[in-house]
Amino acid sequence: MSDHDESPRDTDGDIDDTPTVTCSRCGRTWDLAYELDELQVGNQALEQFALDHRRHTGHFPDGVTPWVTECRACPAGDRFLSERPARRWAETHARHTSHTVALRPPFDEREERVEPAGE
Repeated sequence: MSDHDESPRDTDGDIDDTPTVTCSRCGRTWDLAYELDELQVGNQALEQFALDHRRHTGHFPDGVTPWVTECRACPAGDRFLSERPARRWAETHARHTSHTVALRPPFDEREERVEPAGE
């Protein structure tokens, strides 16, 4: 048995199980204590951090791959962490502009085309 314990512990000897997020582009690692303790977003802590990180840096942290929406007729588009808001954006943009929008899920090369109604 080794004298060196590999499990993370704080100064009181308790296990520190605060989740962390890394961004290789920024060269940093953050714990999610702020999102959990101050913002009290619970299970949404990683999602909240990822959205805030993108909002302030222009990119997502490591391991976060978004749903991508891209209009085929204009420069509009966005990235989302779940399907529902991505699909809503694509359908709303198509409805209001009569443009076709490409909708791509994370980790998948297939592209769904969201067409304007009646076309």
